[in-house]
Amino acid sequence: MSNPVLRGIDIHKSFRDGKNKVEVLKGVNLEIEQAEMTAIIGSSGSGKSTLLHVLGGLDSPDTGQVFIKDKDIHKVSTRNQGKIRNQQLGFVYQFHHLLAEFTALENVAMPLIIGGENQNAAYDAAEQVIKKVGLGERLTHKPSELSGGERQRIAIGRALVTKPACILADEPTGNLDTMTAQAVNELMFELNESEKTSFLIVSHDLKLADSMQKTYQMKDGELELIKH
Repeated sequence: MSNPVLRGIDIHKSFRDGKNKVEVLKGVNLEIEQAEMTAIIGSSGSGKSTLLHVLGGLDSPDTGQVFIKDKDIHKVSTRNQGKIRNQQLGFVYQFHHLLAEFTALENVAMPLIIGGENQNAAYDAAEQVIKKVGLGERLTHKPSELSGGERQRIAIGRALVTKPACILADEPTGNLDTMTAQAVNELMFELNESEKTSFLIVSHDLKLADSMQKTYQMKDGELELIKH
């Protein structure tokens, strides 16, 4: 197999709770290959979101390494961290985090514009991605004019627009009704197939986890590979 697009090695992370030290991640290891669909399941508070933040360079581990392609994201400058995140990773959350005052097109183009892309080129690329997620007729709509499922599709489009190696998704369907959630899940699989983008999805949805190529379970800060 090729080099993993994302690799976590012996990740430890703890927080202070008053005088107590709470160990949230206890030596976590994982690998995600190109075009792989991977799920992490586990109860609330087991450390899943913390792990996603550390893997995405949004939070630092106490010890351990995170390689995105061949770069250790926690060993580079903050500026380069931002660059790696912008170019190699896409993020999707339970709440879409779209900017209310901008249209769907502007929201999706934003990571490219932040990355220094020419505005017209960014808008062209954003339009293509929005068509891919099935919302070509919603380019000029603002988030308030879109349904929950449409907002989440636009959020996935925004994550995809930089052609990242891996998309990190934290409960991406947790805020949607069953039918809409199903449609969003199907969209992620379609995009994985057509774009060869890897997805790492934190979810409570056991059915979704079961349909993945690889599934990890997080329990008390430890990660176990339960399906491969």
